[in-house]
Parts: sequence; structure tokens; C-alpha cells
Amino acid sequence: MKFLDWYLKISVGAALIGASMEMFMIKTDEKVTVLESEKRTWESSLEAEAIKEALNPWRSRDTEAGKRS
Repeated sequence: MKFLDWYLKISVGAALIGASMEMFMIKTDEKVTVLESEKRTWESSLEAEAIKEALNPWRSRDTEAGKRS
């Protein structure tokens, strides 16, 4: 019982930090959902596929070599 006030202070502080983190996550959920949706849309576009192919022109050859082995 000697350190009861210390444990209470720590638990209240931890609860406040946890609650603030939850509020931040709730407030930014819509923004994150929109950004992820836009990212998926762009990644499936023809422009993104062309950029991926330009950055790694050996990709198709690597997969063909793997299939032959």
C-alpha cells in the first residue's frame, strides 16, 4: 500500500494517453481510408504498370527463368 498513489498516477496517465491515441485514430480514419483507396486505384492503373515495368525490365524474364527451372 506504500506505493498505491504512484500506481494510480501511472494508470491514470496511461489511460489518458491511450484515450488520446484512440481519438486520433477515430478522427483520421476517414482520411486514411480515402488515401488507401486512391493508392489502390493508382496502383491498378496502366500508368503505374508502365512505371513498374520501366523500373524493372527484367521482371518477366526472371519469372520465365523461374518457371523453366
